[in-house]
Amino acid sequence: MNPLTILQDSFYFFRRNFGSILTLCLPLVVLEALAKQLIGFGQSTGAAPLLIGLLFYPLYTGALILFMDAKTRGEEPVKSNLWAVALRLWPTFAVLTALSTLLIMAGMSLFILPGVWVMIKLVLSEYLLVLRGMGPLEAMRESFRMTQGHVMRIFACVLCVYIPLSLLEALSYYVLPDQQSPMLSIAVNSVSSFLQLFISVVMFRLFMLIDPPARSV
Repeated sequence: MNPLTILQDSFYFFRRNFGSILTLCLPLVVLEALAKQLIGFGQSTGAAPLLIGLLFYPLYTGALILFMDAKTRGEEPVKSNLWAVALRLWPTFAVLTALSTLLIMAGMSLFILPGVWVMIKLVLSEYLLVLRGMGPLEAMRESFRMTQGHVMRIFACVLCVYIPLSLLEALSYYVLPDQQSPMLSIAVNSVSSFLQLFISVVMFRLFMLIDPPARSV
């Protein structure tokens, strides 16, 4: 399980299915960015962006996971069906996202490394929930178990993806004017969020390698 091979396989899949992933996820990603922009103009607490994320993130991520699973089984899924299943999964996926976020934030509040460790240990929980039908707590426990012995590989993959994306995002804010228009801000946030979906592709590839039977679910 070479991290470089995993990244190459993931990039190949992302590039080959770019158009399908774009039409599947981008509309929801744009709606998420628009909602955050609108909230920014009103009086809101710091929790507002997190709540918006809980509304949209489980929908487009769940649809993407279902899409990747179908493609690896040689199927051509219908987007409306993927959205419908993702919508049915939304309540439990939102609970999982909220619990994972709270645990990661708790780890970050202690030191950065505990938060990173928790994030890595929970990285497979979304796939277990969507593809195995597990509940949020069961998926989190199983993710902790499955990632034993794979922490450094997962960390290397996450690092190799996060660093370029973070640099690209920082560059965009450096190049663009400080007082950018709302539409430009929405566009930048949408592109940034969409590119971060590549992390989900990489983690799905890891999930298949760590748990091969998951492909037949």
